[in-house]
Amino acid sequence: MTSRPLDPARFRELFPALRSTVWLDTPGAPPGARPVTDALHEAVSAWSSGEFDWLAWDSATDEARVLFARLTGVDPATVSTLGSLAEAAATVAASLPPGRIVVPAQEFRSNLFPWSARHEVVTVPARGGTTRVEDLIEALDERVSLLAVSEVTSREGQRLDLAALRAATDRVGARLFVNLTQSLGALRFDAAGIRPDYFAVHGYKWLLCPRGAAWLVTRPDRLDELTPIAPNWKSTSPPHGYFGGPADLAADAGRCDTSPAWFSWVGARAALRLLGALDAEQVERHCLGLAGQLTEQARALGLRRVTDGPASHIVALHTGQADRVAVRLRECGVRATALGDRVRFGFHYFNDEHDVQAAVRALT
Repeated sequence: MTSRPLDPARFRELFPALRSTVWLDTPGAPPGARPVTDALHEAVSAWSSGEFDWLAWDSATDEARVLFARLTGVDPATVSTLGSLAEAAATVAASLPPGRIVVPAQEFRSNLFPWSARHEVVTVPARGGTTRVEDLIEALDERVSLLAVSEVTSREGQRLDLAALRAATDRVGARLFVNLTQSLGALRFDAAGIRPDYFAVHGYKWLLCPRGAAWLVTRPDRLDELTPIAPNWKSTSPPHGYFGGPADLAADAGRCDTSPAWFSWVGARAALRLLGALDAEQVERHCLGLAGQLTEQARALGLRRVTDGPASHIVALHTGQADRVAVRLRECGVRATALGDRVRFGFHYFNDEHDVQAAVRALT
């Protein structure tokens, strides 16, 4: 008999910060969930008293790998555990055959700079303030080895049509790398349907993890090419040795694991256990519903989304007074981010309609 998934109200109760703050800044970082912070407090306490078992801390990484694989519907053998999105992109960049890399010009730098360190990069400019899927497709030809995109962009909250991009890369024989850092945990991801060659996520945003826990998933037919950028004691198959010996790399994606920052993975394991108690479809519906409410009510105030693309859980609104709006939001106890000519809000499963109304009052 399985337990019922947590509803939004019960989930919200697990975040102490929400008692005093309207948190709409998860695109930057979420507040700590009690099960995650409790796990970290326990680890720090054991470290302080000297009663810790570092092997128990170390095992959190593999447990988190399995939980992540279950969340995304992939084989754990295709999952590498890393410390950041940039490490994931750099690992793929080191494993690619020669060719051009196509990346949106306004892409987050951790999904931009790693490619240019090893390959010729073609950047696709934004049009009307947003990256257009049709422009990305037009930039693809037989000279391109990979297209690197984020499913949801940080600056605009724009949700790209991954199915269209997958079809386009297939037509020219290019690979597809998808950054899920700003979507996984709020939105569902259909790995089997999209069939990305690679996808990666840093868990410190919507997956509610501490910073320093990230995952790279490599499609099984690409695994043989995967090359670690920093071979280490975790690069061989278990049981892991410590001293000397040949560098017999693991046959699966584990050969690209980085040596884990233990506390990050202790927290990540707790976060993924918590997310595993949720219904992913219900979470997505909840987040998109709240974002839609804010979009509609902001429109009545004369504020519009910076992108007219598909709805996402991140709402970025045009404003010529972002600094003034930021001050007003702080005065109203609302956490959001002002970015030059826009203000950005993000809705997770712990948010509710009262948070929408608080944001609207501040914008008014």
